[in-house]
Amino acid sequence: MTRHEEQDDAGRRVGRRPGALKAVGLTLAGALVLGVAVAGWAYWHLNRNITSVDINSALGDDRPARAVPSPSTSASPLPTGSLNLLVLGSDSRSGKANQELGGGDSGGARSDTAMVVHIDAGRTRATVVSIPRDTLVTRPSCPRSSGGSTAPAYGAMFNTAYEVGGPVCAVKTVESLTGVRMDHYLEVDFSGFAKLVDALGGVDVTTGQDIDDDKSHLHLEAGTHHLDGTRALALARTRHGIGDGSDLGRIGLQQTLVKALLEQLSDAGLLTDPVRLYEVADAVTAGLTTDTGLDSLNELMSLGRSLKDLAPDRVRTVTMPVVTAPSDPNRVVADEPAAGELWASLR
Repeated sequence: MTRHEEQDDAGRRVGRRPGALKAVGLTLAGALVLGVAVAGWAYWHLNRNITSVDINSALGDDRPARAVPSPSTSASPLPTGSLNLLVLGSDSRSGKANQELGGGDSGGARSDTAMVVHIDAGRTRATVVSIPRDTLVTRPSCPRSSGGSTAPAYGAMFNTAYEVGGPVCAVKTVESLTGVRMDHYLEVDFSGFAKLVDALGGVDVTTGQDIDDDKSHLHLEAGTHHLDGTRALALARTRHGIGDGSDLGRIGLQQTLVKALLEQLSDAGLLTDPVRLYEVADAVTAGLTTDTGLDSLNELMSLGRSLKDLAPDRVRTVTMPVVTAPSDPNRVVADEPAAGELWASLR
């Protein structure tokens, strides 16, 4: 027996046990500190990914009224009221990744995709309304971030609102067109969308017709296909290889893609796979711009948790009713009174 060892009353050697326990304790403490540090870094990184715009301050009170919340009968701390979100897909060419996916220069961007997402009270059903980007609208005067305002425009293409005034003008134009208050704003750029699809392991999409579009570089036979991020983005942008080549055909593909993504998110099992959850969260936030009400990971997670009972088969996709514009056969205008009735149902 060495001089560092002692015997207990039963003659057992015990001198090394305190040292061993101390080593185990230090190892566990180190692992805990490392785990907290990694979690803290991940949270900081995901928060830092998000870009935000203070739309409420920019637009002030000259907006449609907020929906009056119904009395909640739920004991859940999560919000349950109805909600309207403007979701834009931006064709921004800023950054190397977006330029590689979209081409063109970085001198401007338009809203390549525009959807008003209405979530019913109780948050178990939703309606997604696509607004054709070729719709001619009255574009209101919008405040500029640098000061002053844009001039109002009549018979302007809908997607120019984002080009001349960014998210603020996009929201104001949608609210002017629909009479519906947008509670939140979400914008995803090209690279962010592609990264999201890849983080989910791709997406399965079924097309009812062949797609042959040299401009989006997508060629698919009719049927079901598993698409990676780049090809899913090409599908969302395809318009020349289907139907009459108008934006309405592309909207149909985008709505199919939205449903497929919702199914993939529902089946991904993210809550049981922390690594994959982080990869998806990183992809979502990396290309994301929001209003200041959703510009933190906590706020986005709260919104996500409030939608846990919103199953993909309870999401309805429609397109704003339109007719060919009298002034231009290549443009459309809202078909009244059908369009007005649709928007009224979402207030």
